[in-house]
Amino acid sequence: MPVPEAIRVEGLRQFSRNLRRMDKNLPKALRLAGNAAADIVVAEAKPRVPTGPGIGGHAKSSIKAASTRTQARISAGGKKYPYYPWLDFGGAVGRNRSVRRPFLKSGRYIWKAYDDRQGDVARTLSNELDRVARSAGIEVS
Repeated sequence: MPVPEAIRVEGLRQFSRNLRRMDKNLPKALRLAGNAAADIVVAEAKPRVPTGPGIGGHAKSSIKAASTRTQARISAGGKKYPYYPWLDFGGAVGRNRSVRRPFLKSGRYIWKAYDDRQGDVARTLSNELDRVARSAGIEVS
C-alpha cells in the first residue's frame, strides 16, 4: 500500500496571520482544529497497536495528536517507547540486527488508520476551520 496523500489546505498560513492580526489568541484555535482532525486517526490507530508484555510498556499510549497552527500531526514513540517505529514500520533491530520485521514504508498503524479515515479527517478539519472562521466573525459560505 502506498503512503496516502496528505491533506493540504491552501491559504492556511495567510488565514493564521490574518487571525493573529485580529486577535493574538485566535490562531490557537487552529491548533485545536488540527488536533480534532488528528484525534480521529489516533482513535483508529490505537486499538491496532499490539499490547506489550510489560506493565505500562504499551506503545499505543504514546500515540497522540500534536498539531501546530499550520499542520495537524500525530506523534508516537519517543524516549519511553523507542521501539515504536520498529513496531509500525519494521526493520532490523537488536544485537547484530538479529530481530527482523518486514519493512513497510506505509506503516502498519498510523498511516493505515489515516488511509481508512481520510474522508472523516478532511470533513472534520473543514468543519473545524469553518468554526474558527465564524468565531472570528468571518462569513463562511
